[in-house]
Formats: sequence, structure tokens, C-alpha cells
Amino acid sequence: MSAPAARLRAAGLHLPEPPRPLGGYVPAAAASGLLFLSGMLPLRDGAPLVTGRLGAELGTSEGRDAARAAALNALAVIDAATGLEQVTRVVRLAVHIACDPGFRDHAAVADGASEVFDTAFAPTRHTRLVFGSVALPGGMPLELDLILESTGEPS
Repeated sequence: MSAPAARLRAAGLHLPEPPRPLGGYVPAAAASGLLFLSGMLPLRDGAPLVTGRLGAELGTSEGRDAARAAALNALAVIDAATGLEQVTRVVRLAVHIACDPGFRDHAAVADGASEVFDTAFAPTRHTRLVFGSVALPGGMPLELDLILESTGEPS
């Protein structure tokens, strides 16, 4: 078991099956020592775990849970593509949040994903960008965009 997988297990986190692409794209692509992931959504078994906009139908804690689920999906994609042990660190995490114009807890929602990545790839930390969107695929509340430093190539 890789060190990231052991840290996740110790934290009580388990990787789901990697989500399948919802369109004509690949889940991960490598270039110049970086691994780029396609947008990661809060899916479970190919279906949305939750739908709605933050600050309207959903609250901050539901958003954090969705961010945590999307992060675990990202780790499952990474594990299937190169293996978690090939990732040196998360370089950049962007979190797109579908939200009501008055929503202000973007950072608290994004922390759900950051905490998962911090657990997996401790002690490294990542840069992050968080912003609100009008709508996201399938009516889901958020989508993660990840760039990672990796020594492996997707299989």
C-alpha cells in the first residue's frame, strides 16, 4: 500500500471506483512532469451525489461533503492513471462552486477538498483558486480542477 493510501485509510477515507468520463475526453493527461485531471464532480456510481446551488438549495456543510466526494473521485482517477505514489504533490486546486449570488462561504466549501488532498499528500500543501459559477454539469454544486506534479505517466 502506498503512503498516500495508508494516510487516507488511517483517516477513515476510502477511494471509490474512478468515475467514468461524462463525454468525449480522458480523465487524466500528463505533460512535462505534470498530471492534469479533467473536472472532478461529486459523483457516486456514475450519478450525482448531490445537486443544487450553494446558498440556495444547499448549505455550506453539504458543499464541503460534495467537495470531499469530488476529491476522493480525483484520487481514484489518479490511482487508476498512475498510482497515488507517483504524485509528488498537488500544485493547483481550482474549485468551481455553483452558488447563489449572495453566497460567501466559498473557502469553507473548498476546504472539504483541500483537507482530503492534505491528508493524502502530507506534508505538502497546494495553491488554490475558488470562485462562484452560475451552473455546473448535471446541476452539481461544484467541480474540481487539478494540476499535480507526478513522476508517472497515465496508463
